[in-house]
Amino acid sequence: MKFRWMVFGAAVLCANASVYAQTPPPSQSQATPPVTHAPVKSTAPGQTTAKPATPAAAPIQGTVVEDIVARVNDDIVTTVDYQEALANAPQEAQDECQGCSAEQLAATKAEVQKNVLRDLIDQALLVQRAKDLGITVETDVVKELDRIRQENNKNNSLPDLESLEKEIESQGINYDDFKNKIRDHILVQEVIRREVQSKINLDHAKVVEYYSQHKAEFESPEMVYLREIFVSTKDKPEADVAKLKQKAEDLRQRVAVNGDDFGGLAKHFSDGSTAKEGGELGSFQPGALDHAYDMVFKLNRNEMTPVIRIPDGFVILQVQERYEAGLQPLEKVEGQIENRLQAQMMEPRVREYLNTLRQDSYVIVHPGYVDSAAVATSTAIVEEAPEAPKKEQQASAQNTQKKKKFLKIF
Repeated sequence: MKFRWMVFGAAVLCANASVYAQTPPPSQSQATPPVTHAPVKSTAPGQTTAKPATPAAAPIQGTVVEDIVARVNDDIVTTVDYQEALANAPQEAQDECQGCSAEQLAATKAEVQKNVLRDLIDQALLVQRAKDLGITVETDVVKELDRIRQENNKNNSLPDLESLEKEIESQGINYDDFKNKIRDHILVQEVIRREVQSKINLDHAKVVEYYSQHKAEFESPEMVYLREIFVSTKDKPEADVAKLKQKAEDLRQRVAVNGDDFGGLAKHFSDGSTAKEGGELGSFQPGALDHAYDMVFKLNRNEMTPVIRIPDGFVILQVQERYEAGLQPLEKVEGQIENRLQAQMMEPRVREYLNTLRQDSYVIVHPGYVDSAAVATSTAIVEEAPEAPKKEQQASAQNTQKKKKFLKIF
């Protein structure tokens, strides 16, 4: 079971704070291109707004503050935090279990829901550890905010970070809270990278052994993995088309002549929905693409097509990886194997590390809630502050879910 704030074998929230090496595209990935544009991965369904009931507090002496679910040293997990995470569980399960059967999806959803409080506590512990280690990620936070701005910058509606802040605030979302969630996520990944991943030494002999024992997994038909840079002409005046074509030509030249990274240029300059993923489109077999793109099957790794004119713009395709039919040689799949083995090693080691943090911390859970990491439930938390109105808490959780439709952080 993956931790909800970790993504094994993939680029995490911010490239500069990445915990795991980029995984070569999975061999089972397939996509079908639209008629007017290069093929694009589908996006995940929207967030659910389901809201669980708040567990009742046990009657004890003093005033029970019902909006506290758990204390983690000097931090707290509130009912709003808990309800929001629980409401996100179905979407997280679906993201984690793509291609699963209905039974597998239901089991994954139940597992994610069971571990909601555990994961909130784990995240608090890791953020606290980041502070103890003196980790700062402010540059990465700004980069991620700018990535979000670019992703949502339709018709130049978000020209700068100030406009992004105004847009977020206009939706009733506190901008500082928004930034804090990004910051915490990057801090979590950086602590895991420093404290766990950096201490894993993967023996090459194990890679060879895995390959020899799982050769059937590396049998493949002829296949190419593609990336794109797309320059859109949609809704642009005819007078601008020549300039847009030149933009595409210049971007291709930057890769071919200057040696610039294709994926980096795609992230910053592509108008396609794949831009945030470095233009990655996935894998394709002969016959799966529109005839306009058939030339890619004659290209080798890292080679590009010319600028191709399509109905809604100009596109450049690059062969990220190429596989001939049959058993793939070890050097072609070594990166995939390393990521698989590392993922297998990481999860138990991260759990072991978190258990160590818990042993050195003060964690107390409110009655009625369950921490699946087996932290003992203690007596109810007693505060002198007046009880927070339950209706306001629930309304806040609902509003948080409704506002999430604009910008997705994780």
